Amino acid sequence: MTAPRMRPEPSIAHLDADAFFASVEQAQRPSLRGRPVLVGGTGPRGVVAAASYEARAEGVRSAMSMESARRACPRATVVVPRFDAYSAFSERIMSALRELTDAVEPLSIDEAFADLGALRPGPDGWPGVARALRERAVERAGVPVSVGMGRSKLVAKLASAAAKPAGVVVVAPDEEDAFLLPMRVRSLWGVGPVSAERLEKIGVRTVEDLRGQPLDTLTMVLGEAAGTNLFRVARGWDDRPVAETRERKSAGAEHTFERDLHGAEVAAQLPAVTHQAFARLERHGGAARTVTVKVRFAGFTTVSRSVTLPSPTADRAALREAAGRALDLVELTEPVRLLGVSFHGLSEHAQLMLDLAAPGAAPGAAPGAAPGTDAEPPAGTAAEPDDAGALRPVARRRRGRLRHEDAVPGLDVQHPEHGRGWIVRARDDGRVAIRFETAATGPGRQRVLDPATEPIELVGALGPDGQELPEAG
Repeated sequence: MTAPRMRPEPSIAHLDADAFFASVEQAQRPSLRGRPVLVGGTGPRGVVAAASYEARAEGVRSAMSMESARRACPRATVVVPRFDAYSAFSERIMSALRELTDAVEPLSIDEAFADLGALRPGPDGWPGVARALRERAVERAGVPVSVGMGRSKLVAKLASAAAKPAGVVVVAPDEEDAFLLPMRVRSLWGVGPVSAERLEKIGVRTVEDLRGQPLDTLTMVLGEAAGTNLFRVARGWDDRPVAETRERKSAGAEHTFERDLHGAEVAAQLPAVTHQAFARLERHGGAARTVTVKVRFAGFTTVSRSVTLPSPTADRAALREAAGRALDLVELTEPVRLLGVSFHGLSEHAQLMLDLAAPGAAPGAAPGAAPGTDAEPPAGTAAEPDDAGALRPVARRRRGRLRHEDAVPGLDVQHPEHGRGWIVRARDDGRVAIRFETAATGPGRQRVLDPATEPIELVGALGPDGQELPEAG
């Protein structure tokens, strides 16, 4: 196999925000700085979306159940995700990259590649460029980031991982072998648990071990595509360019229920999950051609079924109807723990589709919706499980007077006397613990107030500049 022609300098950067969601919470809530923070679901089946480094030090990891995380780190503060705030901080971080180049390829809300090949490094060389980039991102967003640089995407991403937390690593071409060869193969793209187990059986544990294997052996053990890819990766061969734009391929939402649902109960929750998916679809073109429903049973078996329309459409009634048909294709013979809806074949261009609802049905009503009931939560709300496991609209996207039942940990509030704050927890006695503070005020005092008698308003999140963000979705 012929080696590709690689660039001569480590001019590809990978910028990655550290413990991003948790770092945003610590940046905006001074009392959380230096303390373990968990971002994620607060119910019995909640999952950790992000953990601060203080929580990670006690064994907590992303995707761990919140119940297990709380046992591992009982002193951690738990808050729900605030995606409007995270998006605003992400824009600031990405703007630091775009100040240097138009060739920026976001991978997710908190990481991106950038091609800095057009820059001329100063006297401090590429390490100086990396340090300046990291400092600029921190200055603009106020959260810690790490920067890795190399002559390929592969090396740049591995370098940023090695730089964490809040560091810089630049791998020059003549240093690549010293950097790559000692690494465990699990560090590489394309090596998951199954591949790692297969490689372990032939004595491959490090990249150096991997490089020692002939191509024929790797393709025999891993298959043609995976084996060929790892043969290249082990040698640092990665000539992929930084793509200036990434087309969004799908948008969706899913919900894990607090109790397993059966039969018709599942269909009754479809409108609420679909509504959540619509909010994300609108941010990525607004039109879709394929609707997929995902069902995970109590035994963790997962089934997906799809319905494809003749052309992309933004018509919600048509997309809801397609979601209903997709769910009808799933045999609900077992209890269901998770339901998801996703839209694929996204497009900014949509054709108007006829309303396919049955005569006499309310426009946009979901199949099977009971007369006199809303087929989905009101616009501007999200869906959360109530004590019975059903989805209900809550205050995550609703502004206005706080009610005790809407007091989810982490939501932003405003009080005419105490100012802005955030909900710590809802107490059993009907009162709510609120800490009144912002990044500008420094650590604030926690107060216990009664929403029934105090004028507490739910408000939007603040951006990095301290200004309230408009509602998204």
